[in-house]
Amino acid sequence: MTQLTDVSKPQVQSSPAHNPEAQNPQVQAEATRRRAFAVISHPDAGKSTLTEALLLHARAITSAGATHGKAGRRGTVSDWMAMEQARGISITSAAIQFEYRNSVINLVDTPGHADFSEDTFRVLSAVDAAVMLVDASKGLEVQTMKLFAVCKQRGIPVITVINKWDRPGSAALDLMDEIRTRTGLVPTPLTWPVGIAGDFRGVIERSTDEFIRFTRTAGGATTADSERISAAVAATEEGDAWVAAAEESELLAEEDQNHDQARFLAGETTPVLFSAAVLNFGVQHILDTLVDLAPAAEAREDAGGGHRAVSSEFSGFVFKVQSGMNSSHRDYVAFVRVCSGQFRRGMIVTHAASGRPFATKYAQHLFGKEREVADEAWPGDIVGLVNASALRVGDTIFEGDAVTFPPLPIFAPEHFRVVRPADTSKHKQFRRGIDQLDHEGVIQVMRSELRGDQAPVLGAVGPMQFEVVEERMTHDFGAAIRMEALPYQLARRTDKESALILGHDRQVEVLMRTDGTLLALFSTPWRLRNTERDHPEILLEDLAAGAPTP
Repeated sequence: MTQLTDVSKPQVQSSPAHNPEAQNPQVQAEATRRRAFAVISHPDAGKSTLTEALLLHARAITSAGATHGKAGRRGTVSDWMAMEQARGISITSAAIQFEYRNSVINLVDTPGHADFSEDTFRVLSAVDAAVMLVDASKGLEVQTMKLFAVCKQRGIPVITVINKWDRPGSAALDLMDEIRTRTGLVPTPLTWPVGIAGDFRGVIERSTDEFIRFTRTAGGATTADSERISAAVAATEEGDAWVAAAEESELLAEEDQNHDQARFLAGETTPVLFSAAVLNFGVQHILDTLVDLAPAAEAREDAGGGHRAVSSEFSGFVFKVQSGMNSSHRDYVAFVRVCSGQFRRGMIVTHAASGRPFATKYAQHLFGKEREVADEAWPGDIVGLVNASALRVGDTIFEGDAVTFPPLPIFAPEHFRVVRPADTSKHKQFRRGIDQLDHEGVIQVMRSELRGDQAPVLGAVGPMQFEVVEERMTHDFGAAIRMEALPYQLARRTDKESALILGHDRQVEVLMRTDGTLLALFSTPWRLRNTERDHPEILLEDLAAGAPTP
C-alpha cells in the first residue's frame, strides 16, 4: 500500500509530454472493465455469507466460510476483526478485489448494524452500484430501507437479491409488491424461483425461459452444481411447482416488469434475483448480472459541481482509514477510490487539503485482510495506501489539474461517554489510541478545558461503537479504558459567543471536537427547545444527520 511522504520539490504540473493518459491510452478501456459495488442490508440478512459465495464462484477462494461457524469451515474473508468473527456480524467495511470473466470486481462488504451507519455511508460514496440483500422471510427491514434511501439520494443503481429462499418465507409476488410499494422502484426479476420459500429447486431464467436446477453440496462450502433444462422437460419433472412459477413469470411480463437497462441506470427499476447464499444457489447469476448490468466507472462530480472525466489525470478520494489490519506491523491503511486516470506505484500526488506533494511508495490491492502489491490501478479500483498518516476520511489526492471531491458528512452523535485510562501509567498509549481511532473516524472525540486532556468525551451514532473502541484500545494499543455514560441525547453545532451563554445553562455542556467544531450537548429534546426559546439569538445548528429518513 502506499506510504505518502513529503517530497522537497513542488509537483510538476502536467503538460502534453507528461500527460499519463497520452502515454497510456488504456485508461478508458480499463475503467470500462471495472465494477465497484457494495452489499447492503439489515443485519443477519447474509451479507458476509453472500460475499464468500461470490468469491467462491469467481474462484477467488476455494472454500467458503460462514458467519455461523460450522465444523471444518473457516471464518469469512470480509469479517477479519476478532470481534467480527466472535459475534458473526460485520463491524467494519472490507474491500475485496477479484477478477471474473473479463472484468475486475471491487466489492465492499459493509456493516449492516445501524450503529455503524457512518462507515456504510462512506462506503456508498465510493461505489457505482449496490446489491440490496433482502431476507425472504423478513422482507425490507429498517436498516435496509435507510441504506436504500442513501442509494437513492446518491443516484446509485440497486440490484436486489432475495436471499435465504431455502428457508420458509414470504411469497415471491408479495415481496415484489413490498419492494415496489416501499422503495418506489419497479422490480424486474431476472430469475424467478421454482418452489416456494423453503423448497428451493432452482430458478426460471426469464430471458430464456429455461430452468436452472441447483444441487446441494455438503455444507455449502463449495460451488453448487447446476444444470440447464428446457421448459418442456422442467414442466414434466417439476410438475405443479414449475407451472406455478411459469404462470407468475408470465404475469410479471404482462405487468411490464422486464429489465430495461436505461430505466435501471436512471434509478426507476431494480433487477431482482433469488438465491440461497449459504448453499451457493443462484450466486452465479448475481456475478453475471454485476458484470452485464452494473455501471462501470464514470465521470465523478467534484466539489464545485463539475465532473472529473475518468480519462483525466489521476485523482481519488479517501473513504476509509484503518489501523491494526496487520498486527505485526501496526500499520495504517487509507482506502482510496480511484476516480480518474492511472494510479502508478511511486507516483507523486498532491494532497488537496494541504496542497502538499507526496511520494507514494507502498500501494496494495486488498483482499479482506490480505494484500498484494499494486503497481497500478484504474478508475473504479480501490487501493490501500499504507502508513499514509496525513490522510483523513474524505481527503482528495490528485495529479495534474487540481480537484477536490465533495466532503463526506459527519453523522450527529447520539450517545456520549467520558473515557479514561484504566491504568494511569499507560497515558501515552491511551492518548495515541484515542487519537488514532478519532483519525480513522471510528468515534468522535471531544474535549474541554474543564474536563482536561486525560478525560475526553466520545460521541457515537450507536452504543456498539463504544464496544469497538474498548476492544481496540485494549488489544491494538495496550491501553485498557474505563467509560462513564453522560446524560446527553443531542448535539448541535455552536460558536464561541453562544458557548459563553450556554455555559451557564444546566443540563447543557459545550465541547470542542477534534476538527475544531464546537458542539453543544443537550440532555433532552425538551432542554434543547427551552434553550432555543430562551436564547433565540444563539447559534444551534443541526449536524449532518447522514442517511435520509425513508
